[in-house]
Amino acid sequence: MARGTGLVSSRVAAMHGYTPGEQPQAGRLIKLNTNENPYPCSPLVAGAIADEARSLQLYPSPNADALRAKAAQVYRVAPEQVLVGNGSDEVLAMILRACVLDGDAVAYAVPTYSLYRTLAQSVGARVVEIAADGSAIPRGVADARARVTFVCTPNSPTGRAIALDAIAEFARSADGVVVVDEAYADFGTATALTILADHPNMVVTRSFSKSFSLAGLRLGLAFGHADFLAELLKVKDSYNISRLAIAAGVAALDDYAWMQSNVSRVRATRARVTARLRAAGFRVEDSSANFVWVDCSSAGGGRPVYDKLRAAGVLVRYFDVEGLRGGIRASIGTDEQMDVMLAVLGG
Repeated sequence: MARGTGLVSSRVAAMHGYTPGEQPQAGRLIKLNTNENPYPCSPLVAGAIADEARSLQLYPSPNADALRAKAAQVYRVAPEQVLVGNGSDEVLAMILRACVLDGDAVAYAVPTYSLYRTLAQSVGARVVEIAADGSAIPRGVADARARVTFVCTPNSPTGRAIALDAIAEFARSADGVVVVDEAYADFGTATALTILADHPNMVVTRSFSKSFSLAGLRLGLAFGHADFLAELLKVKDSYNISRLAIAAGVAALDDYAWMQSNVSRVRATRARVTARLRAAGFRVEDSSANFVWVDCSSAGGGRPVYDKLRAAGVLVRYFDVEGLRGGIRASIGTDEQMDVMLAVLGG
């Protein structure tokens, strides 16, 4: 018997943990596998962290009040409508802890962010996964009558966005909480924040990891109705956001134009790479995110293309799961990085 077997609950023992993208420790790989921003964060962030480092003997604000206030100002909501998480992943976990009992349904369309399943299983939920192409909310998700439904838009790994009117229609008919996961929204053209006020059962989550170039810091936001977020605070870790992260988040939002400039560069490169890959014979999804999904059927499937790129020093994401083995997901890097990938693929 393996050491540790029997020490955890049967629920945890039966789970498969989330598998993150590879984080190479050394070497010269061009890293296009985890959707990080290729451009640095605002220089204001480093200054804010340095200033705050002089106060590390003190606990941070329990609810990250300065960041809540700044986010409220930027996104035009009340501070009570903002909750700060240690990455948006923590926000998703808080929602499930607060809303789901054993056997309750948690639903979403697949393929999508695989952490949803892990988080749902950890609270004893009945997981309902409905196959879809990532551009709509399938009927089966609505039929699940779930306590929590995840709507990832733009979706990963396809990059497809779901129309706001479809999200609004679903939220009106849903009995439970509708979580609109907008980790990649800044790279698209629409946001559910514009319809949040009309749907008391809706929560919109955002990440600082992608558009704000702060993946290494771990910061996320949830926007929702004040009474609901007040309930989520009951299951939040007591001091979940460090003083450094709070200061960095405020600085990043203070320099919103820096983020927008980086996003514009990523969008331009995304359009160029998509056109080049299509010209080379690949089918590439229209993406509203900072990555592209490349159908590699014409090249023998996703695995040989992944292997070919890795041998050339380019690391992309291959998903060895049903429905995704035919392609790869490539994050949008700098123009120079993408040119290396295109050269390997004949684009």
